[in-house]
Amino acid sequence: MIIGSHVSFTSTQLLGSVKEALSYGANALMFYTGAPQNTLRKEIDEELTEEAHALMKENNIERKNVICHAPYIINLANKKDPEKWQFSINFLKEELSRCEKLGVDYIVLHPGSSVGLPEKEAIQNIIDALNLSLENNPSCKILLETMAKKGTEIGSLEELKEIIDHVHSPLGVCLDTCHVNDAGYDIKDFDEFLKVFDEIIGLQYLFCIHLNDSKNPCASHKDRHANIGYGTIGFEVLDTIAHHPKLKDIPKILETPYVGESLEDKKRIYPPYYFEIKMLKERKWDDSLIEHIHEKYKLQ
Repeated sequence: MIIGSHVSFTSTQLLGSVKEALSYGANALMFYTGAPQNTLRKEIDEELTEEAHALMKENNIERKNVICHAPYIINLANKKDPEKWQFSINFLKEELSRCEKLGVDYIVLHPGSSVGLPEKEAIQNIIDALNLSLENNPSCKILLETMAKKGTEIGSLEELKEIIDHVHSPLGVCLDTCHVNDAGYDIKDFDEFLKVFDEIIGLQYLFCIHLNDSKNPCASHKDRHANIGYGTIGFEVLDTIAHHPKLKDIPKILETPYVGESLEDKKRIYPPYYFEIKMLKERKWDDSLIEHIHEKYKLQ
């Protein structure tokens, strides 16, 4: 099983990200190259990148299982303000360049929100923006993320397929389990859902899975992640996805919430990933997950 989580990207850049992933028992990871809400970015340090790749090799973390995530401030769907739209294109190009310097082959991208535009126009804006962003044929592939269809989000299976079909460079898809659940796709019968995905998009386009439980029921259009087994999707379904034979070569990335003494404790919060990865490896849900997380981190 290829399993990991979102990790930080701080002063030691990719090297620190890999070390954090290893501390969780992971063999995959995902990171932002800077804060997702702003454009502040440090230059990529080549020495740290070389050290990171050496550490990956020592610990059998394959390059294809290291994923970057594009920042939230990129919105390719809305062109009401042409300058903002062009900013999104330019910033995406910069992120693609940073990924190339880091030796990362995949970047996950939220397609964008129409913000009042007709959906067809918004989808065309995304297509045009991606064609401009990819005109120099970067080595890093963009993976469009399935979205919960919250508000004016673009990102249903059908919408992603339309974008893929009209962008000149090859794209991929990142399947987020919370998002597709909240968008209205029933993933409880996951084999049936995979058939639907294959019919609409094609399994050959699937390169990454965000493995998240959901705090809300199917078709809620809310997009609120829950810890593994603590949401409406449930441990059994997520465990099936994590170990599914058709997905064995695809990295599964946890984006579940940090927790404290209880799920509601916001004062002291800790990453759940070590224990969630352990649960999925052992294929057994831990109903004392929160207590174990608190016990581990309060002593540090």
